[in-house]
Amino acid sequence: MRITFDNPDTVPAPPGVYSHVARVDSGDGALLFIAGQIAVDETGALVGEDDMTAQSHQVLGMIERILAAHGASFSDVVQIRTFLTDMDRLAEYAAARKVYHGEYHPTSTTVEVSRLFHPGALLEVEVVAAVRSVQATG
Repeated sequence: MRITFDNPDTVPAPPGVYSHVARVDSGDGALLFIAGQIAVDETGALVGEDDMTAQSHQVLGMIERILAAHGASFSDVVQIRTFLTDMDRLAEYAAARKVYHGEYHPTSTTVEVSRLFHPGALLEVEVVAAVRSVQATG
């Protein structure tokens, strides 16, 4: 088993002391543990102030790029965890999520939290994916 940590150059660098993804290679497969993502741009500025749809697409797009850097896609996601600051806006997030997941439905947990670490962030999403081993390009 081999464990590596990565920050693909296809997404903004983490704002803290952590990695975007921990990759656990074992045999002919790998698990990707992707850290919680919020809606920030390349400069660390929040995208979509008070706009759940815009923030959802930014977050899911970043996760898509992290997955791609490891030869994976949303069809490889086995678990998705979402933290929302307002559960009444779940339908907005769900509509955006369907764009990325389509009819594929991984296991899922969604909880409401009082706030996230970045002021104005409406959601944070983390995923676990299972993929066949390929070299990371990020």
